[in-house]
Amino acid sequence: MSVANVWTVFKKEFRVYFNSPIAYILLTVFLVFCGWWFFFFTPFFVIGQAEMRNLFGVLPFVFLFLVPAVSMRLWAEERKLGTVELLLSYPLRDAEVVIGKYLAALAFLILAIGLTFPIPASVGFLGDPDTGPIWGSYIGSVLLAAAYLSIGCFASAITRDQIVAFVVGLTFCAAFYLVGIAAQYGGLPPLLGSILSYLGLSTHFESVARGVIDSRDVVYYLALIGLFLSATIYTLRGYRQG
Repeated sequence: MSVANVWTVFKKEFRVYFNSPIAYILLTVFLVFCGWWFFFFTPFFVIGQAEMRNLFGVLPFVFLFLVPAVSMRLWAEERKLGTVELLLSYPLRDAEVVIGKYLAALAFLILAIGLTFPIPASVGFLGDPDTGPIWGSYIGSVLLAAAYLSIGCFASAITRDQIVAFVVGLTFCAAFYLVGIAAQYGGLPPLLGSILSYLGLSTHFESVARGVIDSRDVVYYLALIGLFLSATIYTLRGYRQG
């Protein structure tokens, strides 16, 4: 795999995001919601504690809609416009194209998460927060968004309709997130509960958000991302071969 080829695809794809008003709309809606939720909906000014758990507690559910909205056009639009044939005809490997487009979308999501920095800055100005859980929650948010994005990338590759890609991506992401919650509170047999708890994204997000980066959580995220990106490459290879 050529890093130069991945970089070329990344630059082209990242520019595409900002050639469309949809990117600015998504960023604006996301940032306005985060600010409104944290400062006006939750009792931040009442509880007298400089922490951000109320915001990071709702982000996994916000990402259920934001990430599929970002990923739905990755391949569905290429297939609908017929440009996927042209793209796949370039002297690039399928994996280079998929990873380049994936990293561009991930960079957009990291930008969105990073633009929430006025919130922790305000918390730091108003109090003396424990920065460990805040940094852990930011790292967990990026890992969760990356995992959702790999699922959304695959959902976009299996259809030429962006709305279908959005719905399928949202459904898959919700299933992977909620299975962990169901394992925690569903009263399941211990062995089944342990298996589903490990498979659930919520379990690993909560673990990282406590400020402890466990290698088992990182391996889980990398394995899930690798699985769905491999499935995307396999799907496009089948499409190329007719």
